Amino acid sequence: MKTVGYAARSKDSGLSPYHFERRDLRKNDVAIEILYSGICHSDLHTVHGDWGEQPYPLIPGHEIIGRVIDVGPEVKGFKVGDNVGVGCMVDSCQTCDQCHNHEEQYCRNGLTPTYGGKDKETQEITQGGYSKHIVVREEFVLKVSDKLDISKAAPILCAGITTFSPLKKWNITKGSRVGVIGLGGLGHMAVKLAVAMGAEVTVISRSTSKEAEAKSIGAKGILSSTDADAMKNATSSFDFILDTVPVKHDFNTYTPLLDIDGTLVVVGQIGPMEETFTAPLVFGRRRIAGSLIGGIKETQEVLDFCAEHNIHPECEIIKPEEINAAWDKLQTSNPAHRFVIDMNTLDV
Repeated sequence: MKTVGYAARSKDSGLSPYHFERRDLRKNDVAIEILYSGICHSDLHTVHGDWGEQPYPLIPGHEIIGRVIDVGPEVKGFKVGDNVGVGCMVDSCQTCDQCHNHEEQYCRNGLTPTYGGKDKETQEITQGGYSKHIVVREEFVLKVSDKLDISKAAPILCAGITTFSPLKKWNITKGSRVGVIGLGGLGHMAVKLAVAMGAEVTVISRSTSKEAEAKSIGAKGILSSTDADAMKNATSSFDFILDTVPVKHDFNTYTPLLDIDGTLVVVGQIGPMEETFTAPLVFGRRRIAGSLIGGIKETQEVLDFCAEHNIHPECEIIKPEEINAAWDKLQTSNPAHRFVIDMNTLDV
C-alpha cells in the first residue's frame, strides 16, 4: 500500500513528508486509515536519539485513531468502517508468560514498538502514526467506542494507558490521596483518571501558574515544590505520587511527601536521575517504582473507562505541516494538553 507520512531523516533534521509503502495484508492484519495521531514527548526523545541510535528515515507516532479500510481473511474482531486505535506496540511473541498474562509490554522476547522497531517476520523497520495509513495485526488493534470524540481520543493510547496502568496497579480508589508531578500531556490525564477513580488529587509543580487548569480538570489545587513551607506542611500527605516529568530531576524533593507505605511511581523520565537519599524511604517504608504502558487488555480497559466517564484529553488539533512547530513548543515548555495531528488533510 503506497502511503505518506512525516519522517525524520536524522536526529536533527526535523520532520518532512516521506512517501513509502505499508506491507500487504497478512491473514490476521487490519489495514487502517489514520485520522488522528497524538504527539508524545517520547517521540522527541526517540527521534533525537536520547534513548539510543535510531533507524532513519523514521516516522514517529504511537497514539493512533483511525478507520478500518481492509482486513485479512482470518480477522474476526474488526470490519471495514470500524473506528479503531493503535497504541505503543504492534506485536509481541504471544507465547511467553507475560504475553499470556495480558502484559505484552513486558514480553520476555521483546515487544515490537509501533515505530523504530523491527517487524518480527520481515525485519523491516516499523513506521508510526504520523502517516496516512498503517497495517497492524489484529491482536494489537483496539476498539474505539462511539461515545468517544475520535478527534480527542488518540492520546488515551499512550498518555492515558501510561497513567491508568499504575493507578490501577496501586489500587487507587475513593479516598486515595494522590499527587501528580507535572501537568503536561501525561499529568493532565493522570489527574482526570484519578479523579474519576474517586481519589483526592493534587498537582505538584514548580509554580502555581497552572492552578486554574488543574482545578478545572478536578484537582484540588497545586502544591508548589519551590515553596519550602508548603512542602514541609505536606510531609506524609500522599498515599501515591505519579511522577510524569520527562527530564532528569531530583526524587528527593518528593519522597518525604509520601505517607508510610506510600509509593512514588516514575512514568516520565527514562534515564539518569539525581542520586537518591534513602532516609525518607527507610524511615517511612516508602518506595520508588517505575511503570511502562499497559497491555492490550488494559489499554482497551482505559479506552472503555474514558468512554464511560466522558474523559477526553485536553487537545490542540494541528495540521501535519505544523508538527515541527509543535515539537519546538514541547521542547521549551510543558503545555497542559496534547498536540493531535489531523491526518485527514494529508494526501497520498
